[in-house]
Amino acid sequence: MTWPNPFQRRDENTRDIWGYRFQWTPFHMSAEEMHPMKFSYDILGEECLSRLDSISPHSGELPRSQSRLPNHENAEQKPKRDLYALLQEHAPNDHKLRELWDEVNTIPDWVDWNQIARGQDVFYRYGGPALTALAYQSLLGGMAASRVTEVLARTGGFSTKVARQRIYETTQHVLQVTKSLHSIKPGGAGHISSVRVRLLHAAVRKRIMKLTKERPEYYEVEAFGIPINDLDSAATISTFSATLIWLGFPRQGIWLRHQEILDYLALWRLVAYYLGAPTHFFETPAKAKGHMSQ
Repeated sequence: MTWPNPFQRRDENTRDIWGYRFQWTPFHMSAEEMHPMKFSYDILGEECLSRLDSISPHSGELPRSQSRLPNHENAEQKPKRDLYALLQEHAPNDHKLRELWDEVNTIPDWVDWNQIARGQDVFYRYGGPALTALAYQSLLGGMAASRVTEVLARTGGFSTKVARQRIYETTQHVLQVTKSLHSIKPGGAGHISSVRVRLLHAAVRKRIMKLTKERPEYYEVEAFGIPINDLDSAATISTFSATLIWLGFPRQGIWLRHQEILDYLALWRLVAYYLGAPTHFFETPAKAKGHMSQ
């Protein structure tokens, strides 16, 4: 726990929420401004998932929940459907799949690869504290968020097997996007992993909405919004970037330099782009901090 700053100003814009004090700025959104984001989401990703389902029908399990273990001793190991490989294979012959393929393989003008590499260096420069903050604040803490909890509960995310696998796979994704510049570029392990996560999110959303259509009481869309919506997706990116910068690291006695903050946010802004999540919240430190603390 960090010592409180006795010189920190307090005025009509000061907010104290769950032990975190911050200043309300023009970059903070009101509840009314955020509300529409609960009902917007990655439409392209979901449309492409439907195309892939028609090409290669799935077993009914979510990609993360698909077991590759045989059902009994003499059974053969079940192949696991690779959504990224299916997308890559069929993109040339389907205009919608090609649209997604072109998007995730076209790098935005705002990407500076030297800065992305420096952002990856930031993660490993403070690797121990970073993993500690991710484990106990981002991953476990994120599971306590109300809308996240609703989605996980509807997909078996709190079962012992699935929860453990989810933590392992999320950690692996973090390590892949921070491993090297090659890994985060198109075709690298971090890039491929991010596209797979994007399609996994589409599968989760599609499954919950399908069951809700059959049984409206299954999931309260009006209360929680569309599952894995733009607001939740941006918040997830924030837990891996802004939350570390302004909460996880300072609570362990680490304050990043301004350039380190810029570089680390740039890395996760690119990950957000691959995932089909909003990226504008991570354009500047002020925007990222405002989104984190609202």
